[in-house]
Amino acid sequence: MPAKVVVVGSLNMDLVTRASRLPRAGETLIGQTFSTVPGGKGANQAVASARLGADVSMIGCVGTDAYGAQLRDALLVEGIDCQAVSSVDGSSGVALIVVDDSSQNAIVIVAGSNGELTPASLQAFDAVLQAAEVIICQLEVPMDTVGYTLKRGHELGKTVILNPAPASGPLPAEWYASIDYLIPNESEATALSGVTVDSIESAKVAATRLIQAGAGKVIITLGSQGALFADGQGFEHLLAPKVKAVDTTAAGDTFVGGFAAALASGKSEAEAIRFGQVAAALSVTRAGAQPSIPTLHDVQGFVPS
Repeated sequence: MPAKVVVVGSLNMDLVTRASRLPRAGETLIGQTFSTVPGGKGANQAVASARLGADVSMIGCVGTDAYGAQLRDALLVEGIDCQAVSSVDGSSGVALIVVDDSSQNAIVIVAGSNGELTPASLQAFDAVLQAAEVIICQLEVPMDTVGYTLKRGHELGKTVILNPAPASGPLPAEWYASIDYLIPNESEATALSGVTVDSIESAKVAATRLIQAGAGKVIITLGSQGALFADGQGFEHLLAPKVKAVDTTAAGDTFVGGFAAALASGKSEAEAIRFGQVAAALSVTRAGAQPSIPTLHDVQGFVPS
């Protein structure tokens, strides 16, 4: 399958419970519901790109447990090329997610098979990278694998997107020169830049630092405040559509996947950001990770309130 968007990253089974609020340390709460939902930042972004119009290939690893087959099948149903999704001995990645009544969430991730995605395994699928126009990475697979992918994508002349999630500190300095679009949220931008991002002005300071570090362009997603785009020449603050949130899980992944799909289709940066924002806004009106991701038809039919 010709791949305009290639996602290199994680596949997790999300174990999701809803509760009135998030538990405190040492506390046991009575939950309201429980479900198992295919997820993982890599797989979510692949599904988002596919539903939003792109030809997509996924590079990743699943385990030999029952979850592994379910995770692969969930991608195949979306028409995603899975020739580079390998099965490795052991358990698949899982994410334990609690969602409260205000739609905020707390997540614990166990890497499982995602930890087996190595630079050597990527080399075996170099033809998949070569077929891409846009390559997306996150941080739920080994760091040396992410670094290899960024560098290889840059060598091949592809548009390289890094969604630095989850981030707990600065990125390796040598990565920045290979990143065309760095897309963190507020907390990730804070971790990467050392600037506390809690306003549009502080987001500008953080974005400037990240561009000075070598990133091509930076998009800081700001939840209900929209997104800040920075290219080293100036800034653009793009407001988010107003919707009633039910569950914010996978909203960031939907934005990244939608942005990539729009770029691959030839849209301008501003158009691609707005497209991703509408897709993300629609996703938070629905529960779950991949089940919440809208289709191209949904986005095209969106009418702002």
